[in-house]
Amino acid sequence: MQYPVTLTPDDNDTVLVTSDDLPEVTTFGAGRDEALQHAADAILEALGGRLARWQATPLPGLDDGANDRPLVRIPLLVGAKVALMNACIAANVNRAELGRRLNWHREQVDRVFRVSHGTQVDQLEAVADALGMDLSISMTRAA
Repeated sequence: MQYPVTLTPDDNDTVLVTSDDLPEVTTFGAGRDEALQHAADAILEALGGRLARWQATPLPGLDDGANDRPLVRIPLLVGAKVALMNACIAANVNRAELGRRLNWHREQVDRVFRVSHGTQVDQLEAVADALGMDLSISMTRAA
């Protein structure tokens, strides 16, 4: 999963970074590389906040880089958590209901959606199963 970002030269010799998909993402860097590193951190922070609030998260906009907008890749595990959270919300399954379906305590449910937690794949599959869905991975050529 990759989020396109917009880089704009700022008036103080820095590069401003914004994201159309995640309006809360605004950061900067001394140059392009630093700005993109800060963008990756800001996107993870934004996704972590949305997951903690049990809030639907927009998937990255369709942008293959042809618009000269750089793409910021997020870790596969975080992408899976975003997809599962969106599936829960679409199915009207809140934390309590998911916990009941999985026979998990609230903390177990919260932990599985934490960006900083190295959730095991079998736990992610259990969430998908509880929603009547399959979790799958696909391979694509790197940009």
